[in-house]
Amino acid sequence: MAGIYIHIPFCKQKCHYCNFYSIVSLKHTKDYITALLKEIYLQKNYLQNEAVKSIYFGGGTPSVLRTSEIALILNEIFKIYNVDTNAEITLEANPDDISLSKLYDLKKASINRLSIGIQSFNDNDLKYLKRIHNSGQALNSIKLARDAGFTNLSIDLIYGIPALTKESWTKNLEYFFNSDIPHLSAYSLTIEHKTVLNKLILQKKAQPPDENQSIEHFKILLELSKQNNFIHYEISNFCKEGFYSKHNSIYWLGGNYLGLGPSAHSYNGYSRQWNVSNVSQYINPENYKNIVFEKEILTKEQKYNEYVMTSLRTIWGCDLGYIQKTFGENFHKFILKESLKFIEQELLVFEQNKLFLTDKGKLFADGIASGLFRVKINM
Repeated sequence: MAGIYIHIPFCKQKCHYCNFYSIVSLKHTKDYITALLKEIYLQKNYLQNEAVKSIYFGGGTPSVLRTSEIALILNEIFKIYNVDTNAEITLEANPDDISLSKLYDLKKASINRLSIGIQSFNDNDLKYLKRIHNSGQALNSIKLARDAGFTNLSIDLIYGIPALTKESWTKNLEYFFNSDIPHLSAYSLTIEHKTVLNKLILQKKAQPPDENQSIEHFKILLELSKQNNFIHYEISNFCKEGFYSKHNSIYWLGGNYLGLGPSAHSYNGYSRQWNVSNVSQYINPENYKNIVFEKEILTKEQKYNEYVMTSLRTIWGCDLGYIQKTFGENFHKFILKESLKFIEQELLVFEQNKLFLTDKGKLFADGIASGLFRVKINM
């Protein structure tokens, strides 16, 4: 199962917490589309004609593009790649970009899944995050998506926001579970070094998140998801049966994927590469025949570390039989030994030759994974 990711680097406004590559300008959109179509052609052999089960427009803010531009991109991909007839085609959208007419046009352009960046139904939280939309637009965007006939829907929510009380977080989740949306991505607010929010916190102009508060919010999230029969299939992702994100599952299960656009990453099982994080370089006509990217050939240790890190985050667990078969007996013995301390601390359980995070362990997923790495790497 292979996927294609398209990075749309344009935003109306940069959110204070965001560290993904984006620019606050739409003036390069036309040149970006031209360069992207060139890259789509240049990378035609990357997936070796493997069936593409998922196409994902991420960003940035993909919903700032015209629907005709999205259709143009998809038509080029359909023409060149082996796209499955039942492929999941997702577009990330902000509530303020959503209208009923645009949603109908997106469906005509083959978009069949929406991921709406709600983040919170509370206006104070949205102001802290420097989001453009308000709570009314957030609720209305869901209604409009329903009215347009979208059934495969996901929303993003953020917890650990300083002013977000347990009661307010519970109310956010109740809004979600009462909306009959089949998928939720919920992320703890993290402060990245090069973001505006980090600078504001250092200058004492913004309140920093509290780790204990985030833990409490996560526990509420786990409790309510169980009560509402949602499957917690990855640390930050919850869904009803049959609504797993096909695209993100490709990442977590070690599938191949092609990344298109500035800063996008690609992986083919033995190497990883990432495009230049610069729109000006990406759209430069001199680069139309040669994609500007960096590449690394992954060592056995890196492949093992990545498998441990991604598999542990999922409901499917870390398969020690797979490790033994793929990486050899030394790696198998190593993870058996190193996992014992986490099992004793009730952070991991060992069942059917697999390691799974406990609910307690999910609070420390990254630290547990790094404790099982064969060669320590920076997280």
